[in-house]
Amino acid sequence: MRTTRRSFVGGLAAGAVLLAPHAQLLAKAGAPRIGKGYGPLAPVRDLNTGLNLLALPRGFSYVTFGWTGEPMRDGAPTPGAHDGMGVVAKHGDRVVLVRNHELVHDEGAFGDASVHFDPAAGGGTTTIEFDVKTGKAGRAHASLSGTLQNCSGGTTPWGTWLSCEEFVYVPGDVPPDKPQPELVRPHGFVFDVHPDGRRPEPLIGLGQFRHEGAAVHAPSGHVYMTEDRDPRCGFYRFVPAQPGRLAEGGRLEMLKVASQRDLRGGLERGREHPATWVPIDEPTRAHTPGTSDGLGVFAQGYAQGGAVFTRGEGCYATDEAVYFTATNGGAAACGQVLAYYPKRSTLALIYESPDLATLDYPDNVCFSPRGGLVLCEDGSRERMLLQGLSRKGEVFPFARNEVVLDGEPYGHAGTFRDAEWAGACFSPDGKWLFANLYSPGFTVAITGPWKRGLI
Repeated sequence: MRTTRRSFVGGLAAGAVLLAPHAQLLAKAGAPRIGKGYGPLAPVRDLNTGLNLLALPRGFSYVTFGWTGEPMRDGAPTPGAHDGMGVVAKHGDRVVLVRNHELVHDEGAFGDASVHFDPAAGGGTTTIEFDVKTGKAGRAHASLSGTLQNCSGGTTPWGTWLSCEEFVYVPGDVPPDKPQPELVRPHGFVFDVHPDGRRPEPLIGLGQFRHEGAAVHAPSGHVYMTEDRDPRCGFYRFVPAQPGRLAEGGRLEMLKVASQRDLRGGLERGREHPATWVPIDEPTRAHTPGTSDGLGVFAQGYAQGGAVFTRGEGCYATDEAVYFTATNGGAAACGQVLAYYPKRSTLALIYESPDLATLDYPDNVCFSPRGGLVLCEDGSRERMLLQGLSRKGEVFPFARNEVVLDGEPYGHAGTFRDAEWAGACFSPDGKWLFANLYSPGFTVAITGPWKRGLI
């Protein structure tokens, strides 16, 4: 049975009233500001390992689970490179998470063969349950495997996870960084992942390019997608022939902004630019002719005046807006947060980082039931931050990576404080914030005294 986003996240119904004012307030013009948020951060012990892995505001606690190397329900070790993630279902007190693993190798797929796409490819997704009442996780299992560089993605109103490959490959290609002699199938697609795992097939209508984030706009059924390329990339929309049935085809398009084609800088915060969409006639044109550049889709849109961004990353849709990030966009090349408003077909700059000290390469993004945005940093800090962006347009640190390990748990040793944050998402009741630390690879569930207007 197909559900709407509102019915699926019933526990967040109270937060839905914040969507419209959130969109308006974040689009206000003015200089970027650093806010107080929830206050200063201090080391807090993990309720699972007893280690001081994170620094959080006063009153907040957390528990880790799903570590790289931790046995899954079939006894196989959990794969590493934890990246994008989303809550796809709720069964009583148990929520179901699907988590990407951004692995790029041709040394074999993990998990059962029933979820393999290309048996040589090492990336994919795992599914894990978490009990919001007890604060404990259940066993994980492989739900997609045999894919490459599963970076980000997005949840769907029908209870699945769109997992995006950020690696374009056509059999016979020899990528400049590493040959992939064992791969037997093309890559660079989006997969609709059922949490239990099903025989995977690519959604070819959504294009073959360096996919990053994907978000379903529930009122229309359209899928919005980012592309992670530097220095030029596009922002895309898939209009399905039948909403909710992505495999049955539709129309792929690229955003066009007539008033300013190059959106990598020079945008006034809060100004809305009218936008249109140009068609991509060949969604599976992986490369420009005669090359292995992965720009076949982008080149089609660009030839028709499509807008240019840089390193598109996370993407998250509410009924009112589709938020996405450009990791190294803006005058300082430290990151942009943008919003597309489907009802009036306009694009606006929400926030632009003035320097790395303020916001260091925003990556994955999610909307909070309290009206703000959660931004996962993927930059060069010595201690990476999970940041909040309030309804007032103020950025504030919420969690700091303090991970230093000496072999426990699961054999991990070293300093991991500079590892990126990824996969931020909330439980349906809004009481738990889930996120991933990419390396050594684990998931964290954070809870505490949340406040309206922040995250």
